[in-house]
Amino acid sequence: MKGSDGRVPPPLTGGERETLRAFLDYHRATLALKCAGLSEEQLRLRSSPPSELSLLGLVRHMAEVERTWFRRVIGGEAELPLVWSAEGDYQAAYDAGAADRESAFAAWEAEVAHARRIEAGAESLEVTGYQPRWEAEVSLRLVMLHLIHEYARHNGHADFLREAIDGETGA
Repeated sequence: MKGSDGRVPPPLTGGERETLRAFLDYHRATLALKCAGLSEEQLRLRSSPPSELSLLGLVRHMAEVERTWFRRVIGGEAELPLVWSAEGDYQAAYDAGAADRESAFAAWEAEVAHARRIEAGAESLEVTGYQPRWEAEVSLRLVMLHLIHEYARHNGHADFLREAIDGETGA
């Protein structure tokens, strides 16, 4: 059942995988909600100097995060380049100056769709993939928890960014 803001709240009871999936989708929806109703210029507004952080940059960053952890690590597409940097520069996603809303959201939504397919197709949360930055095998369980953590942290940033833009708080 959707809440009044359109997000589906995580279940109060349920299995581990269902709960992880629901929390991840809830956080994905939260980022979309923080960006809803804003112009492209507003999405590009930076938090406070010297930070380059913007809502559009967060959307682009989360496209990279989804791609890296689900497609490259769990899906085994290790040679797949980053969305915003062929050189592997994760910081490039935050450069919203040259970004546009349409390509940022299209890339993020496409990576979320890939992530959902990979997660749904995995036999269990015990499925592993290699994370080269950590030089270790990691489980799908860890990946889902890591993404929940990543979204939660960045949705906190999004709260401040949105409030500075138009005073909108909550969610």
